[in-house]
Amino acid sequence: MFDIKWIRDNPAKFDAGLAKRKLAPLSAELLKLDEARRLAVTKLQEAQARRNSASKEIGKAMGAKDTVKAEALKAEVAALKDTITEGEKHERDLDKQIGDMLAVVPNLPLADVPIGADEAANTEVRRVGTPRTFAFQPKQHFELGEALGLMDFEAASKISGARFVVLKGALARLERALAAFMLDIHTAPAKGQLGGYTEVAPPLLVKDHAAYGTGNLPKFAEDLFRTTTDFWLIPTAEVSLTNLVREQILDEAQLPLRFTACTPCFRSEAGAAGRDTRGMIRQHQFTKVELVSVVRPEDGLAEHERMTALAEEVLKRLGLPYRTMLLCTGDMGFASQKTYDIEVWLPGQDAYREISSCSVCGDFQARRMQARYRLKDAKDIRYVTTLNGSGLAVGRTLIAVLENYQEADGSILIPEALRPYMGGLERIAKA
Repeated sequence: MFDIKWIRDNPAKFDAGLAKRKLAPLSAELLKLDEARRLAVTKLQEAQARRNSASKEIGKAMGAKDTVKAEALKAEVAALKDTITEGEKHERDLDKQIGDMLAVVPNLPLADVPIGADEAANTEVRRVGTPRTFAFQPKQHFELGEALGLMDFEAASKISGARFVVLKGALARLERALAAFMLDIHTAPAKGQLGGYTEVAPPLLVKDHAAYGTGNLPKFAEDLFRTTTDFWLIPTAEVSLTNLVREQILDEAQLPLRFTACTPCFRSEAGAAGRDTRGMIRQHQFTKVELVSVVRPEDGLAEHERMTALAEEVLKRLGLPYRTMLLCTGDMGFASQKTYDIEVWLPGQDAYREISSCSVCGDFQARRMQARYRLKDAKDIRYVTTLNGSGLAVGRTLIAVLENYQEADGSILIPEALRPYMGGLERIAKA
């Protein structure tokens, strides 16, 4: 959400930012509404001032027994009451028009974000690890999981339909192990670019204002699941975690705040028809470990690098090759100023696929949530900067482990870092 005053002072900059997103200029239309709103406010204030002064004059006229003047003033006050009521409604209508327009305007990209229409314009920042050379043709995760008898899409389809899966036995335990492994990394005592996050068990159902605060509503309602009692199922724990600071004025000394949670996530995948129809890549329900940071504006970019490094650390400890991409303007999310995607190597697909997305949002979400902080040595109150990232998508990490650690006989070696979480199990094989 943008401050209309900032747009008033920076119309060209606002439109230039929209142009990078391949959007038409909007400042002229917004400022026309803003001018009408300010004029309405001025007229309303004038009417209120005149009503107050006329009310005082009525008392004086009554005291002077000037009934003619008193009645005229009473008539004027009555008319002003109607004028004020209409003026207040007009102001609210204009406020709503401006708010509705701003609610669907995405955040503006930072200067170093590459300009482009889609993922083809993303740029590689770094590549870590060397993909394994197989002496056999590597299989995709669903082939491996089904052959083990531990990944059942047919049963899930009978229960819930397409884009669901049932994991059994060692694979169910592997998913649980991965989540615990990630949380232990993120919640370890802060050291450099690692740890320092507070684990949270947040609500999975949220109200409109919470989904609005992170930018999921109103523009992306079709991507969400809604209950019959008007709750929204979270598409990611970002919604719940970021809203922990909504409508608060924090002390500067409280920052940074860092939260992490492992939750089920729910997405309609409305725009994913025909994409990744087999397997676990794109599901309606999946598990993810989320990272959310709340910091001072001047610390936002450094925190973005820190968060990304922490997500990468999970892949390093699991020995999974990956690359980190800086997303272009056409591929980044609605609320983001700048986003890194971490893509893990999947030998079964012979491709890198997204496993984490880490974004810095500036004060975009904070304004929607009214999340602010008070400077330590001043009375000034400012909006916080928010960040979010996957640390990681648990299901996709499971996929990466299956494909990268598969053996010729279809068994799966357990990465050494995970074996303590798997009761010492070293290999998953068909019973």
